Amino acid sequence: MAAKIKKGDKVVVTTGKDKGRSGEVAKVLVAENRVVVSGLNMIKRHTKPSALAQGGIVEREASIHLSNVALADPKDGKATRVGFKTVDGKKVRVAKRSGQTVNA
Repeated sequence: MAAKIKKGDKVVVTTGKDKGRSGEVAKVLVAENRVVVSGLNMIKRHTKPSALAQGGIVEREASIHLSNVALADPKDGKATRVGFKTVDGKKVRVAKRSGQTVNA
């Protein structure tokens, strides 16, 4: 099955503490059905010092389940569902809200 959300896509968070905020997908974890969105779902991790890095509190992004994010419509940036269409013999993603093709 083709991926509805890919790395580099602009997405909107639909539920949780970051509801309504949007960002770019940094990583897709296919086996776990999760995505990492840059700048959203930030968590703090306490790390021990090692030979490579200094210890302390590190803030980083945690993954979000795919069902809790929606693709941002290329036209107005609001959440939309994704469909597929064949254009010139190629399968492309289409925003259901506006009907526009999704880049990438």
